[in-house]
Amino acid sequence: MGIFDPVELVKTNVLAVQDYSLLAGRSIQNVFKQPRYVADTLQQADLIGVGSLPIVVLTGFFTGAVLALQSSAALSKFGMLSLTGQLVAQSMVRELGPVLTSLMVAGRNASGMASELGSMKVTEQIDAMRALGTDPTKKLVTPRVFSTVVMMFFLTIISDLVGLTGGWICAVLLLGLDSSQYWSQAYQNLVNEDVTMGLIKPLIFGFIIATVGCYYGLSTKGGTQGVGRATTQAVVAASVLILVVDFFVTRLIMAWFGSLV
Repeated sequence: MGIFDPVELVKTNVLAVQDYSLLAGRSIQNVFKQPRYVADTLQQADLIGVGSLPIVVLTGFFTGAVLALQSSAALSKFGMLSLTGQLVAQSMVRELGPVLTSLMVAGRNASGMASELGSMKVTEQIDAMRALGTDPTKKLVTPRVFSTVVMMFFLTIISDLVGLTGGWICAVLLLGLDSSQYWSQAYQNLVNEDVTMGLIKPLIFGFIIATVGCYYGLSTKGGTQGVGRATTQAVVAASVLILVVDFFVTRLIMAWFGSLV
């Protein structure tokens, strides 16, 4: 067993951050360069967007329903049960919709990207691609990043809508609220800050999911065991990054709109 070397650990982590940053930067640059691999991009959009739709719909629906159910206990104490629609709408659009959708997509697709690219790495397919003059970053990474960012935007909108529907069903059937009262509260109390926050976050989270998954896939070492290790690391790293970045994005947007001093 080797001696623990903190300097070496710091060097390794700094190098990993550097490699990840370079990969993320190249994936953005390649969007504006030829060739664009449209077929690969559409295929990834189908796998990421349509493939993730069932789990996103289920997560959004039951999150909205349980949010309405849990909030009713506190709101009813103050005679404000009619505000259930407002609470569900703001919570889903601002926070729970983007974050939970991103975590679900990260669990499904970051692991898939890491395992797929990791398998290609250990079987030397990526080296063969370079030998044939094809840029692996442009061929493999950029289509996944672009597709994930675009699909996350629409998946989050669907999750928000389904979550509001789940809250509405719970409010009407279990809490005895009126449908028009629920929807009017949900719609009228959404402001620009809520919508902006809810639409910017999935774009950033989608970029994190794809770049982290691709980074760990392309960094795979050690055969099939390395592929499993990379898959696990990709999901953990993407999930943690989403939660950390969520705090800072929320802070910036709230400061931008002047709602936080």
